[in-house]
Amino acid sequence: MRVRTEPNCCPSHSNTQPRRAFLKSVAGLAAMAGLGFVSPRSALAASLTRAERDKLTPDEVIALLKQGNDRFRTAKMLPHDYLAQKRATAGGQHPTAAILSCIDARAPAEIIFDAEIGGMFNARVAGNVANDDMLGSLEFACALVGAKVVVVLGHTGCGAIKGAIDGAQLGNLTQLLDKIKPAVAATKYDGERSSKNDAFVDAVAKTNVERAIKHIRRRSDVLAGLEKDSKIKIVGAMYNLVGGKVDFLG
Repeated sequence: MRVRTEPNCCPSHSNTQPRRAFLKSVAGLAAMAGLGFVSPRSALAASLTRAERDKLTPDEVIALLKQGNDRFRTAKMLPHDYLAQKRATAGGQHPTAAILSCIDARAPAEIIFDAEIGGMFNARVAGNVANDDMLGSLEFACALVGAKVVVVLGHTGCGAIKGAIDGAQLGNLTQLLDKIKPAVAATKYDGERSSKNDAFVDAVAKTNVERAIKHIRRRSDVLAGLEKDSKIKIVGAMYNLVGGKVDFLG
């Protein structure tokens, strides 16, 4: 009995065509980098060296974050080689930014900014609360490692904000929500002040980000001093779950 086998594809054709397509895409990204759209290192899915990171200004880092978010929300993310990034950063890290964000599973900062491994610090806590432990983490990121920007990143539809509005109580979560409640009272809003009103929830989330920035400057002489010397910038932003855009505040 004769056994029918599937014909083998021509190795030279099957391997060469995808490789040419990949090289073409990388070449295109490199050309875009030359025009200032993306950094060459990111285009090659590699991590920045310390020298490359140190050359960037805080404003340039913010611009790169915005470009990364644009790529994410338009489905044009870079072709990341995470294994290569892992190897490149095994001996050290040189992140450009430190993100204080919420633990919400729908808002992973590295993904929504299309960042590589080693590209940013991401400190996460419900409601992006700037407590003392987070302040220490941000001081480590900027003063010791050299990050150029601190971003307090809130997001729409935040469950922690809703819990603070409702006065929810649950174990240790209660004291965390107590840190958010002042933002509820401080939010100026003429409509229904309820957790069922999405617009009010998002307005409180924005106020919470603004209050966190003030708290960072007031409670951390280290970060406030770096910002005063123009070595870092501390900024706020809101991530929109619908659409995926990050809106920087101020």
